[in-house]
Amino acid sequence: MTRVIRGPGLADRVIALDVALVALMGAIATKAASTGSTTYLPIVAVVAIVGFTATVVMTRFLEQGSSS
Repeated sequence: MTRVIRGPGLADRVIALDVALVALMGAIATKAASTGSTTYLPIVAVVAIVGFTATVVMTRFLEQGSSS
């Protein structure tokens, strides 16, 4: 979480947030597996879609900023 807050650059913050989202998805999937409930699985799917979309958008933003 230090990299998300203080990271030296925006790219470091994006990567740190992506790693945090993957850890969150793993925790939710573990909870779903331990309880045997499929209720949590749509939450994992939504977090994955949001995380992927945010990473792609920020990557495109960073690429546009560096090419100018």
